[in-house]
Amino acid sequence: MNVDELTNLVREIQRTKCERQELEVKKAEKGTPRRLYDTFSSFANQRGGGTIIFGIDESQGFTLTGVQNPQDLQKDVTNQAMQMEPVVRPVFTIAEVDGKVIVSAEIAECDDFDKPCYYRGVGKMKGSYVRVGDADIPMTDYEVYSYEVFKRKIQDELRLVERAGKDSFDQDRLGEYFSALRRAKPLLSHQSEEKILQLQGITEKGIPTLAGIMLFGEYPQAYFPQLSVTAVLVDGYEIGDSLADTARFIDNQRFEGPIPRMLEDSLAFVRRNTKTATVINADGKRSDRDEYPMLAVREIILNALIHRDYSLHTENSPVRILIFKNRMEVENPGGLYGRMTVEELGKTAGDTRNPFIAGVLEVLKITENRFSGIPTIKSEMEKAGLQSPVFSSLRGRFKVTLYNRASDSGNVPNEASGETFISLLDFCAVPRSREEIAAFVGVKTVFYAVEHYIKPLLLSGKLRMTIPEKPKSKLQRYVRKG
Repeated sequence: MNVDELTNLVREIQRTKCERQELEVKKAEKGTPRRLYDTFSSFANQRGGGTIIFGIDESQGFTLTGVQNPQDLQKDVTNQAMQMEPVVRPVFTIAEVDGKVIVSAEIAECDDFDKPCYYRGVGKMKGSYVRVGDADIPMTDYEVYSYEVFKRKIQDELRLVERAGKDSFDQDRLGEYFSALRRAKPLLSHQSEEKILQLQGITEKGIPTLAGIMLFGEYPQAYFPQLSVTAVLVDGYEIGDSLADTARFIDNQRFEGPIPRMLEDSLAFVRRNTKTATVINADGKRSDRDEYPMLAVREIILNALIHRDYSLHTENSPVRILIFKNRMEVENPGGLYGRMTVEELGKTAGDTRNPFIAGVLEVLKITENRFSGIPTIKSEMEKAGLQSPVFSSLRGRFKVTLYNRASDSGNVPNEASGETFISLLDFCAVPRSREEIAAFVGVKTVFYAVEHYIKPLLLSGKLRMTIPEKPKSKLQRYVRKG
């Protein structure tokens, strides 16, 4: 950045009085902070990198303290950056603001194949960090592993299931697969069945793989009890909203079996627990309208089963379906794989975490495997006149949220708009509590304010939490983003 940009950024920090996902402030009045490794790591590991501003004291209301010796500070910061793996190369800018010297250090995102960036002094497992809101949080073992999987092309779906044998397969389903294979891949179908099973990742040296068991096993959960789907219907807007004398969940199911069976059982659960309305068009014709377009629901659940992480780190975590009064959530273990970002979903073809599982399901015509799932989900929601699906990938989990036609149209708007939302964003130029926001918009309950005002602005990216790692904290505040 240039001097004017740094000056404007300092003014913004003074106005909003908060750090951000991509912004960290350091006092540095009496010298360079001794430990910058955590922030170097978290910024280098996140999309877009981040910026450290030296010469601002957060503990004193973000007052300007300045930097006494900017030359020494740059040397000290660079020396610390040299101890990172890969080495971090800060880009410095110096500006004088209100008579105080302020120094910024821009930290670029490192290449995906070099992540995670970590402090060599303690090693990869202890020196890797991720940015969560305005905090640098140590990566979990799984988060570090997820980078290694991509870099080293580890294929967890091909893990051998030593306890299983060929008699663990459903022979009828295998027969259907071989028949479909002859039509879909005639050149491959000339090979022996034994070789086909190996080439397609179903067995290895006669031993079933995880992919083979999850696709053709008679009962996969005998080997992987939690590689299943759990589905619950919640009588409220959040888990725990129900009264003390009522059931926590209206319906609560676990679905087991191979992937195709879990898909069908999950869809049946959604159909059973969502509404269908009869609509009469201008011509007087009657038609049914699902609460959620079932083609979109099918794609979401199928994607969760295909693209979930099947590593040792997540084999105790099922795919989860939660149906609330105003929305449905489908969550699977394993964040976005490889170089894909949430913003690029449906726009570019990404790396595939489990290509063998996807390939078999393509042969069986259960999936197209043409990267058309996300566009289909978006298109179906648009045709149904519903809000666009919300995708999120955070700390090893991927979630899709679909919103229904809530009776209150202001529940979740496509964009945080309207005079009330604009006024609320102005009100949140400084961090505000839930109670303050409820009073500002004139509603009686904090819960209503959270559901109808705060959450829509969080989802649209116009509002952020000051303590994102503890969303229900009593100290939580909400501030306008940007």
